[in-house]
Amino acid sequence: MLKVTNLVKYYKKFLAVDNLSLEVCDGEIVGLLGPNGAGKTTILRCVTGIVQPTEGDIEIDGISLAEHEEDVKRRIAFVPEVPTPYEMLTVWEHVRFVAMAYQTMDGFDERADALLRRFDLHEKRNDLVLSLSKGMKQKLAIACAFIHDASVILLDEPLIGIDPKGVRELKDMIAQAKIDGKAILISTHMLDTAERLCDRIIILRRGAIIAEGSLAELHGSAQMGADASLEDVFLTLTEEGESVEAASLS
Repeated sequence: MLKVTNLVKYYKKFLAVDNLSLEVCDGEIVGLLGPNGAGKTTILRCVTGIVQPTEGDIEIDGISLAEHEEDVKRRIAFVPEVPTPYEMLTVWEHVRFVAMAYQTMDGFDERADALLRRFDLHEKRNDLVLSLSKGMKQKLAIACAFIHDASVILLDEPLIGIDPKGVRELKDMIAQAKIDGKAILISTHMLDTAERLCDRIIILRRGAIIAEGSLAELHGSAQMGADASLEDVFLTLTEEGESVEAASLS
């Protein structure tokens, strides 16, 4: 499981994440929602070790990222919003490189072949990554994330820019990962997708959690009826937060 405790992140004087704590249990899909600049990507980057937290603790499977960084990173799969693959490798070489980095070469050929076929990259396997379209690079990043057996899967806007078949395949893989007991945290602006896919939703505003729970629990937080969509709930909660803050400053 993933556990984040009292996470704080400053960029110079700007507070990007404000004393945030969250958990994602094994076999659970949690959606991380918020307006632009709410801190979603910073949280994911802190969890992966790409960004150093200012304060706070991050644990995966009970192991501290600060104390055992290499061990923790082996347990993580991460799909960034904007992938930056090694463009002078071929598609096959890139997936192989990632598998080697995670020391998961047993059965590699079969796993890699299946992933590339699933995301329509098999015919491009010997092409340089440089030649791929933006959407194909995104699908390559997804294939690389699933090439090793991670216990925690982090996805930052994973559905943007990929074709409908790729979207369907990724949704199926996320659902299977849940069945397999993985802890999955998804940052997305696609509220209808989050509503259908996630077991629990966390809504952020300015780096802090303003609401958390199932859709039914969020209805209660927003004082809305059961027929309200996640979009209705999200807009109500985030706009109310802005209104309260504006009133306090006036």
